[in-house]
Amino acid sequence: MTPPRSATGKSGHALSGVFPRTLRSRLTLGLVALLAFCCLAVGIATVAALHGFLVGRVDQQIADLGPHLAVGLEHERRPDADNRTPDTRGVPPRSYAARLVGGRVTDTGVVRNRVVVRVPHSAADDRALARLPADRRPHTLRLSALGGYRVAAYRGDDGDVLVTGLPLRSVEETTRRLELVEAAVFGAVLVLAAVAAAGWVRLTLRPLRRVAATASRVAELPLASGAVALPERVPDADPRTEVGRVGAAFNRMLGHVADALARRHASEERLRSFAADASHELRTPVATIRGHAELALRRPDGVPDDVPDDVRHALGRIQAESVRMGDLVEDLLLLARLDTGRPLADEPVDLTRMVLDAVADARAAGPDHRWTMELPEEPVVVRGDEHRLHQMLANLLANARTHTPSGTRVDVRLERSAESAVLEVEDDGPGVPAELRDEVFDRFVRADRGRSRASGGTGLGLAIVSGVAAAHGGRAELLSSSSGTVFRVTLPAG
Repeated sequence: MTPPRSATGKSGHALSGVFPRTLRSRLTLGLVALLAFCCLAVGIATVAALHGFLVGRVDQQIADLGPHLAVGLEHERRPDADNRTPDTRGVPPRSYAARLVGGRVTDTGVVRNRVVVRVPHSAADDRALARLPADRRPHTLRLSALGGYRVAAYRGDDGDVLVTGLPLRSVEETTRRLELVEAAVFGAVLVLAAVAAAGWVRLTLRPLRRVAATASRVAELPLASGAVALPERVPDADPRTEVGRVGAAFNRMLGHVADALARRHASEERLRSFAADASHELRTPVATIRGHAELALRRPDGVPDDVPDDVRHALGRIQAESVRMGDLVEDLLLLARLDTGRPLADEPVDLTRMVLDAVADARAAGPDHRWTMELPEEPVVVRGDEHRLHQMLANLLANARTHTPSGTRVDVRLERSAESAVLEVEDDGPGVPAELRDEVFDRFVRADRGRSRASGGTGLGLAIVSGVAAAHGGRAELLSSSSGTVFRVTLPAG
């Protein structure tokens, strides 16, 4: 069986779409609903009070009239059944009289033009009259031919029952007229109250809107991009009001966030300054070590024969590692320059020619991979630093070559639109692990979490790709693909 909570969930969802969502609308609707309830209660009370008052007056008239009219039915003056002449002096028009003998209605009449005339009776009317207690108290009775009446039953002299009644038509018309007037007046009051309540609620919630506007402006700030000032503060911070307490708490939170951002930025600046200074200072000793190693290995007479093989191997390793360390230092210096916003070259760059050269270099470096290209018929030209753009593309190709097995297909695509140039590098390799996708462009992020350098990666290649793209006003992104990995770089069109 289907759990009943599913139907409840659907109905709850449907109701959530009917009722307003905003606090302003809910408060306005609540005020109008409360006023409507009060108007309804007042209307019901006044109508009931007026109806009771008018019915009381009718009951008093019935008491004053007594069985006077029905006595004329008990003692007929003429045998004419259609025209009787009971005494109708002082009897209100449309007064009703009936005579019952042994629980059976024998005579009925109503005063019209000061004459008592017979009125038709239904079986239901007869049964209702027969059930009336002869206690002289008025009761409400609805006759099929006459409508609503207040009637009272009296014991007659001949053991019969005499009924006297007065119509409730005037009472019903008066109460109906009052209901219509109240509906019109209360309707107009509710409309005016809704407009006034909407304005009042809007005015009352103005401080809360200022809090929401401040929160929206703060949410739009790029808090993760570096140095971000937080001048925004909520103007309403009166602790005597609820909104003021919320505003004060929000201002304190913004102060803490601003302090945290300032400390983080200062720490990042110190770290970047240290990396730039250290890289700059390391360039000379690394170049010196590399030069001496190359000099020792390139002596005209070669390395002396008495040098052991392990020393000869060590010299080769010193040369190789000094080359790798020099590349790492250059990458760190490049990232430091990009962080400080140093301007790059601004010249026309033919991306089509760059892709051809870079893919040719990658094919030579990775002949066991399958390299393909998709280029437009017309050259794609952008403005920027040719050397840095070439380095960006080379890093993307090196990343695809390094982190995919032999036989992997790497497709380089270049497209041009009216506003941008799009460069994509796609491979059908194993793909980027899910836990690294959000941080793949961060520095020192490597697919191998260990310290092994077997792959030769430093974790800076994709960081340089993202930095160079951002320095040119573009962006680099990793796209999801069911068949491998797709890196896309979007640059503004020249």
